[in-house]
Amino acid sequence: MSSWDQRGDYLVEVSQRCLKGHKTFDLCRSHLVKASQISKGTIYNHFTTEADLIVAVGCAQFEQWLAQIESDTAKYPDPYQRFIFHHCQRLFSILSEQHFVIERVLPNETLLNNCSDYYRQRYERLTAESYRWNENTIREMGEVAGFDRVELVMNYLRGAVINIDDSHKQHDDPKLYHQFAYALTQLLGHSAKRIPSEKDFKNWLAAKAYTAH
Repeated sequence: MSSWDQRGDYLVEVSQRCLKGHKTFDLCRSHLVKASQISKGTIYNHFTTEADLIVAVGCAQFEQWLAQIESDTAKYPDPYQRFIFHHCQRLFSILSEQHFVIERVLPNETLLNNCSDYYRQRYERLTAESYRWNENTIREMGEVAGFDRVELVMNYLRGAVINIDDSHKQHDDPKLYHQFAYALTQLLGHSAKRIPSEKDFKNWLAAKAYTAH
């Protein structure tokens, strides 16, 4: 990785730290000068528009989720369990680490049209890869007639993450994840599946706490 790429990654990391706990994307390129101790000219060379900064943060989140997908694919051979626990992990990360919920600002056609080709194409590639994984995993569970389950579930996920974040839910509440998994299971059309119970999620959370220490 070149020093240019490393600096770009560092600026995105600083941006993510600055946005922790925020409900709006109120970070501008000029704010990064003090936060990163990097010159304004260098920052503006990396992000030629404010849209570039927003989309760059979005790309970083999708890269993190795609890395989580690799881990979850290896951990959960069953597609239903893999899907449920992947999205519960995403929710856990957002709540426990107070990540900015990128679904608040993306996708946004106007924003993407105002950013540079580099960030727009990168975002489109990453989101397509993420969507493809979700689609393939849902298909792997078995076709369910009646609705486009992929579109139905993906739309729910976008809204649910924002609503849960707005509600200031606790990241260590097993009931939250059980209710989230229940809603996903119904929308997937697989109500006959054994939905992870509150006890299952309590154990899941306990394992995370143990690993963290």
